[in-house]
Amino acid sequence: MIKVVSFKICPFVQRVTALLEAKQIPYEIEFIQLSDKPQWFLDISPNGQVPILITESGMVLFESDAIVEYLDEIAPPVEADVSPEQRAIDRAWGYQAAKHYLVQCGAMRSADKETWVQRTANLAKAFAKAEKALGNGPYFKGAAISNVDIAWLPLLHRAHIIREHTCCDFLARYLKVKAWQSAMMATGLASKSVSNDFEAAFTGFYLSEKTFLGGCKNSPNSLDSDCSVGTCC
Repeated sequence: MIKVVSFKICPFVQRVTALLEAKQIPYEIEFIQLSDKPQWFLDISPNGQVPILITESGMVLFESDAIVEYLDEIAPPVEADVSPEQRAIDRAWGYQAAKHYLVQCGAMRSADKETWVQRTANLAKAFAKAEKALGNGPYFKGAAISNVDIAWLPLLHRAHIIREHTCCDFLARYLKVKAWQSAMMATGLASKSVSNDFEAAFTGFYLSEKTFLGGCKNSPNSLDSDCSVGTCC
């Protein structure tokens, strides 16, 4: 069976596990602590990062983009009958998502409002591009889920959790993206692609007393004018 080695709240890992879930490929997962990486992991991971995927033959694959392409080669695609040109476009939109994972992580770990505003402005550029590209939905390309949706799921999922626990909404200005987010959350892929205690681990890290967001733990009905445009509290 395929094995994935993961850090519990890593968005790059969730992109891989969400694709495994969407393709219904059986896999097992082992979680490590990035602050205390075990030697066996360092011995097999060329870059010392997660995710790594260990194939059934024992080959170690690394870098989430490469792992996603491998999964598309060994199992039927999430979306059938996609032309080479469209596949290239889909990959490009997937890259747009993945290169903003750490941008979102950095925004969520902001220690003060000034840093928050600066970092969320950079993240907003990605959501603005998606808003412009989205059609009538419910998914990125229309009626069927594609690899683009899978790539954006970690961003949409994390934005959902932040909005559930604080008065902050990364997507407040982007109505099409919010509808897309709702459709993706309704698929169940978000919860299936993370551990049972993911939300607790996530909020413990990003909504701690060390973060600006940790001071925004208001009820959903306590929004102010700043929160309505996504700048928060």
